[in-house]
Amino acid sequence: MTLKNTTNLKKQVAPYEKSTTKESVWQLINTVVPFLILWYLAYKSLSVSYWLSLVPSVIAAGFLTRIFIIFHDCTHHSFFKSRRANRIVGTVMGVLTIFPFDQWGYEHAVHHATSGNLDKRGTGDIWTLTVDEYVAAPFRLRLAYRFYRNPFVMFGLGPIYVFLLKNRFNRRGARKKERMNTYLTNILIVALAGLLCWAVGWQAFLLVQGTIFMLSGSAGIWLFYVQHTFEDSYFEGNQDWEYVKAAVEGSSFYKLPKFIQFLTGNIGYHHVHHLSPRVPNYKLEEAHNHTLPLQNVPTITLTTSLKSLHFRLWDEESKNFVSYKAIKGLAKSSVSVKVKPEL
Repeated sequence: MTLKNTTNLKKQVAPYEKSTTKESVWQLINTVVPFLILWYLAYKSLSVSYWLSLVPSVIAAGFLTRIFIIFHDCTHHSFFKSRRANRIVGTVMGVLTIFPFDQWGYEHAVHHATSGNLDKRGTGDIWTLTVDEYVAAPFRLRLAYRFYRNPFVMFGLGPIYVFLLKNRFNRRGARKKERMNTYLTNILIVALAGLLCWAVGWQAFLLVQGTIFMLSGSAGIWLFYVQHTFEDSYFEGNQDWEYVKAAVEGSSFYKLPKFIQFLTGNIGYHHVHHLSPRVPNYKLEEAHNHTLPLQNVPTITLTTSLKSLHFRLWDEESKNFVSYKAIKGLAKSSVSVKVKPEL
């Protein structure tokens, strides 16, 4: 459903933009403590069998996803009122989720400022081509695009590439403060991994942390993917692009079961978050429930979200995502393709 009236919508959400220290601290406690306990239980369960350790590992992966949401809020400076507190907590949460605070904060800010803008793709987003761009692309680029958007690659190799490799290096043009934060994060990650390998053994560390990492990483990329890749999403050229429409029409309301909503830090209310990144995650649901226009945005569920796996290209004529099959027989056009892939 297309939102008809966007006038003053940001003002309606503004009252929910204030964080509450008590709620933020409580969320830290009810997220990090269970994660550490579950990690330990997964390790101890290895003495019985790896399959038994999978039970706490799966749940721990959910809590690691929740830790990432805290990190994510800190990069928006929405988790605490103090920028310094956001930076300190965000950096520590970044070590646990192996994300550098400043680097990801920059790229994610660009994502918010350009989401759905066809002329500003390539930073902090999923590589998306239009039908015309795909048809006009050389075979090698089309092959690379198909490989990139293959579910096994995106949700399997994706976490390994983005989290373990890409996040370890500074982006081109990064300022000194951002570079130093990346170096600090890398050093702390190595130190923590080394400490755990010494304490529990490298085999046990890899089995427990590797499982949790892959599960939470895949879940994280899936959440990001599905919240912007649904049939009637929003994409426009720069001239027609509007921030509010991009936020509420190009970001889905992912209606999840309560426990999964808890583990994912309410990020299913993605339309609210894109409309106002300063709303802390624990107030997203409240903002949605008390802002009537936001209840008429595109809504997907666990079942309907699986359809997104078939959406490959954006059709500028029909204004929706289509599969590769929908473009069979189309002739090549003169459209140039300059969009760089970005997970």
